[in-house]
Amino acid sequence: MNRIRTGRMFGNDTLRTFALCGLTLCLCIVSRTSFGETWQGWEKIHFEVDGRDAFLIAPKHAAKGNPWIWRTEFFGHEPQADIALLDKGFHVAYVDMQNLYGAPAAMSVMDAMYSLVTSEQKLNDKVVLEGFSRGGLYSLNWAARNPDKVACIYNDAPVCDFKSWPGGKGRGKGSIADWERCKQVYDLNEEQALSYALNPVDNLAPLALAKVPLLHVCGAADDVVPIEENSLLVKQRYGELGGEMTLISKPHCNHHPHSLRDPTRIVNFVLSHTGFKEHVTQPTTPFGYDYFELRNGLSNCLAKFEKGKTGRVAFLGGSITASDGWRNRVCENLTRRFPDTQFDFVAAGIPSLGSTPGAFRFQRDVLANGPVDLLFEEAAVNDDTNGFSDVEQIRGTEGIVRQALLANPSMDIVLLHFADPGKLRDYEAGVTPSVIVSHERVAEHYQIPSVNLAKEVAERIAAGEFSWEKDFRDLHPAPFGHALYAQAIERLLSAAENATTKDFSQSVLPLPPPLDPASYFHGRLIGPADVIANGQAILGAGWALDDSWKPTDKAGTRAGFVDVPALIAETPGASMKLKFSGIGIGVFVASGPDAGNLEFRIDDQDWETCDLFTQWSPALHLPWAKMLSASLEPGQHELELRIATDADGRSQGHAVRIIHFLVNGDGT
Repeated sequence: MNRIRTGRMFGNDTLRTFALCGLTLCLCIVSRTSFGETWQGWEKIHFEVDGRDAFLIAPKHAAKGNPWIWRTEFFGHEPQADIALLDKGFHVAYVDMQNLYGAPAAMSVMDAMYSLVTSEQKLNDKVVLEGFSRGGLYSLNWAARNPDKVACIYNDAPVCDFKSWPGGKGRGKGSIADWERCKQVYDLNEEQALSYALNPVDNLAPLALAKVPLLHVCGAADDVVPIEENSLLVKQRYGELGGEMTLISKPHCNHHPHSLRDPTRIVNFVLSHTGFKEHVTQPTTPFGYDYFELRNGLSNCLAKFEKGKTGRVAFLGGSITASDGWRNRVCENLTRRFPDTQFDFVAAGIPSLGSTPGAFRFQRDVLANGPVDLLFEEAAVNDDTNGFSDVEQIRGTEGIVRQALLANPSMDIVLLHFADPGKLRDYEAGVTPSVIVSHERVAEHYQIPSVNLAKEVAERIAAGEFSWEKDFRDLHPAPFGHALYAQAIERLLSAAENATTKDFSQSVLPLPPPLDPASYFHGRLIGPADVIANGQAILGAGWALDDSWKPTDKAGTRAGFVDVPALIAETPGASMKLKFSGIGIGVFVASGPDAGNLEFRIDDQDWETCDLFTQWSPALHLPWAKMLSASLEPGQHELELRIATDADGRSQGHAVRIIHFLVNGDGT
């Protein structure tokens, strides 16, 4: 009989008699445990098994039949599934078997542990095994020896063949020190280890015969325990033997992080195979996380909505924001959350526009009606598809964020990264899209929340939930896509509410220095009529102001860029000058089928050329924002413009139609 000695793991010799869920535990020689020991709020019961430290975590109320899950390695790491199961009345067990790698010596310890907690503590005869990383060797090896004692197995990035790890004999990195220890505890030399035929990948028949269900959660990009040498091989061979195995392969994930942030799918698996199917719930996302970063949260706007009973919420972005869909659903959600609050919703989406034009039109389109409490900003699609550089992406996005916080330090801002085919291809290749990297730099710098819808779409497609072609259709989402976007944002709002203090106090961070001093946080639009009226512009022959320009061809237009004043020239060589003050200057044009090239120079420097024709110009007078220079010395400057003699080969002319000048001031 195995002796249990208590109170040694943490040097606490205080013992007390205890009852677990109303059941007195007869622990062989001793029936006492360390007084007051807890883990995550649950009682932690220490003992020894064959001289090794062991413990049980006891639920507050044991479920019927005293079910339990046995973590074979790395107890406490990514414990969300263990915690969820404790809440449902499961016990959680652990015995320290460090550096035994699932060898026969470990099996003897596990036999003793099982015997004690089942026969003497009356836990269920069928255990749920949980093997993290090298813990897979323990769980699968012991289960193969004792298949009738196993309800199911949840393994996480598990080692299923010690030749893969620690041996490193395949694609994995391996570990020289662990490989030597592993061979020693198995009492094998190198040749014997390489021909060993009882690794889990080779010894699945007993499990399949007993119909033991398996769940493996793995990173598809794991280079420590490569999935193809371990879990994929187990799945193939187990299926051939008639076994049932579920594999959750997390796209683009390496060996870490383990588990799922929301462990619902793991918990559902355990409940389904331990007699608790009625308690199964639906997970929110396939891999258990919500694709948002809360950072400093949304406490300021939530406090305003809850205590002030008024709120202004603005939506700035391109066509996905301009269209009815996710925006309407978010408005409805906010109204439901705060039924006594009077909201003013500002729809500031304009198709085709990204962060650079967003920064320059911010004052006009977002702040015109007064202070904003919550801003949703999306530009990742147009910043990318419109070909803006990484530098421009940061300058535009920071221009919006910093300008917003300068206008109202209490404004909460959420950056949204929507999906498009290019981003999906990047994620499929294991690469974070560069535009999302740029926008996340801004979000992290200013500690504002962000939601990565592109990654969520990519991973949910990889999980087989839906397809891009049938369900999303294109980067302008079908109603299905708009609903998915809104649901993700609603989860962010819920998380922000949960993280907000009960008294809804505000939290305003000091404004950090800019990431890029040339960012467009002093950007403003200047109309052509204004620069003519105040004498800033000198028009040469060929330039003229049209008070209400509209195209004469059949190409499409965008609201706000038709039936408005435009400064127009169509003849090569036509020139003009503009005096301005600031550190940056650009033009906001309608780039249609006849768009030409614009030559420019500043302060008599060398001439440069800006191509205003775009891939969309043949069918659309596209709003197109181009910065000509962004890093000037603060102060007065003179811009010269002239129409180039050459143009894009697809263009039908040389036209330049300036709807606004873009001026980034110097803050003075």
